[in-house]
Amino acid sequence: MRQAIITGPTGAVGMALIDNLISEGIKVAAIVRPGSKRAERIPMHELVTKVECELSELDKLPELLSRSGFETGSAECRQEGLVFYHLGWDGTFGNSRNNMHGQNLNVKYSLDAVDAAHACGCEAWIGTGSQAEYGRFEGKLNASVPAFPENGYGIAKLCAGQMTRIACEQAGMRHVWTRILSIYGPYDGDGTMVMSTIAALLNGETPKCTKGEQQWDYLYSKDAGRALMLIGEKGVSGKTYCIGSGKTRPLSEYIEVIRDTVNKSADIDFGAVPYAPKQVFYLCADIEDLKKDTGFEPQTEFEDGIKSTVEYVKGLQSNRK
Repeated sequence: MRQAIITGPTGAVGMALIDNLISEGIKVAAIVRPGSKRAERIPMHELVTKVECELSELDKLPELLSRSGFETGSAECRQEGLVFYHLGWDGTFGNSRNNMHGQNLNVKYSLDAVDAAHACGCEAWIGTGSQAEYGRFEGKLNASVPAFPENGYGIAKLCAGQMTRIACEQAGMRHVWTRILSIYGPYDGDGTMVMSTIAALLNGETPKCTKGEQQWDYLYSKDAGRALMLIGEKGVSGKTYCIGSGKTRPLSEYIEVIRDTVNKSADIDFGAVPYAPKQVFYLCADIEDLKKDTGFEPQTEFEDGIKSTVEYVKGLQSNRK
């Protein structure tokens, strides 16, 4: 891979992917929404080009990239490896996950991203799906596990993965779909379990949690970004890879690690929050196929990743004062 185009680059996974790519000397075009405040996160680097484009206007992307000076469309791009990463997606939290018209538009945007990638001369298109595609399943998740999504977000992700695979086959591009489990790290959303718990503890509050009996799989964002980079380089066309650590711990243990990192004497109110009606109690990625095809290995223990994440949140709080 010589170059990469990334939609939705300003979240935890996107930022980690950018860092991994530029560390390997790979040029990056970061596609951001016009006027996005989060676009300020994109690093100022000689290998990074920031381009403003709405997901609804991806047909304009080849021209916008050309105007920016980012090389696309040549035979060299396809031969030497121009990879398109589609991370952009609207409605990922709360009630928006069941906004059916909005989620349906995300499927269209994904297909538009395939068309844009083809017009740019990309040799590969990498899509980012979710554990939500599976619904509830008590076992390790891999491509062979039947998918029975229970909300509009999961249904749309599943549909996008299947439809873009056919579209890429028609366009002659390599297609790889990923299903990303629970990621934590810098630039993660404020409402996640990890970030909200860190913020509460730093503010001297007592986090209110479920009993924490769920067995979950957490992966540090830097490792997730590295997994995506390796998939762009070595991922097998037509495959679906789950991205996670490949191991679980009770959610209560993760919360206790966060507590001990911030303030060992702090209290946690376990059981104050009831389980959701469709609570997932076991969540783990089967990463054997990913490891075999790409050489990926998780490198960051939760205790180490949390230290970096806590420092990141401290920096945010300090800047707000």
